[in-house]
Amino acid sequence: MSGHEPVLDEAVLDAAFPAWQYSASSCCQVDVVSQPITYQEFFLTYLQQNRPCLFGSHVTSHWRSRREWVALDGTPDWETLKQLFGHLTVPVADCKKVEYQAQPKQDMLMAQFLTYWQDLCTRGHPADKPSLYLKDWHFCRSCPDYGAYETPVYFQSDWLNEFWDQQYQGEDDYRFVYMGPKGSWTPFHADVFRSYSWSANVCGCKKWLLFPPGQEEQLHDTTGSLVYDVTSEELLDPVRYPHYSRDTCRPLEVVQGPGEVMFVPCGWHHQVFNLEDTISINHNWVNSCNVHMMWGFLQSELSRVQQAISDCTDMEDWHGHCQVILKASSGMNYQEFVDFLSCIADRRLRDLQLWDKEGEGEHPSRHHHRLDLQRLYSVLCTVMADQDFQRVGLEVQSKADCLKMSLEKAHL
Repeated sequence: MSGHEPVLDEAVLDAAFPAWQYSASSCCQVDVVSQPITYQEFFLTYLQQNRPCLFGSHVTSHWRSRREWVALDGTPDWETLKQLFGHLTVPVADCKKVEYQAQPKQDMLMAQFLTYWQDLCTRGHPADKPSLYLKDWHFCRSCPDYGAYETPVYFQSDWLNEFWDQQYQGEDDYRFVYMGPKGSWTPFHADVFRSYSWSANVCGCKKWLLFPPGQEEQLHDTTGSLVYDVTSEELLDPVRYPHYSRDTCRPLEVVQGPGEVMFVPCGWHHQVFNLEDTISINHNWVNSCNVHMMWGFLQSELSRVQQAISDCTDMEDWHGHCQVILKASSGMNYQEFVDFLSCIADRRLRDLQLWDKEGEGEHPSRHHHRLDLQRLYSVLCTVMADQDFQRVGLEVQSKADCLKMSLEKAHL
């Protein structure tokens, strides 16, 4: 594929291409993208339509991690991994334990985890041994200069990590490495902030069970909790799961091989199994196509918080306390969401001004920037009309007003 940055033409700015609306999807298959396509083709066919797809290994064939982390037989190169990263501390989950509807985690030295994993593999993955899974390792934060991979162009319009890099100066992000033995797995969930995710296998093989938006409503029990394991027989209990129907709630099943990259759209709940000893690289990301869904997620989470402490509404600054709890429970509150929108808008406004000043009116990223700013303006107006936002304080509202005026002056 030619080009190393996401480029759109002016047609995408036309009203004929509205932002995707969150609703139950009629998607009945996952396309395999076995040949290079343009960023615009991906944008219109998969991002705009909120459809999953599986990219072939051509997308990752040049990665350093695929050369250095994998032995000739396609399995993890234990010794190289120990030499490179054995001294680092990594988060490891136990897939055979459940605490608070999650797999409990502990910190381990990478060398200790790799010794466990290699021994498990040598013994043929005995069922009576723990199933430990290195998960959510902030690899880029731990090894900022290693260069294990390059984000494929399709996923480079990444507002979430753009904001986190600026806000936290490299101390936090949504870029992860996963390493796990055959049989390790991730329970049923949807991604943080209802973001997109992409997951690339450095080596190994995964099985994905993907549920289109809306189907998860059948997978809540009578307390409102999502099922932990969608393959469990407990789903067949009509008393506990009265809305579940095997006939109408069927996942799309995808097997992802070495080097292949899975694109998981916004709001698609999923469960993932490692069919072989597997290493993967994963990002969560948000952009102009799903920022409205991110805002909707924060609204619904705030509603949950308000309901949970509804017996305390007479306390001083109840709404402020709700925002504090929202930040603690969901990772972001309304104030930080405005900061997020401002961060993304400011860079694009600066770029457009610079290109105009330097006579680069036809810069390749111009149309994408304009689209981003149009969508930012749309979601900002929605935020400012929200009654709960109007209670967050004058400083935040003033920042939103200033951002709105800046976007209007840009004549988008």
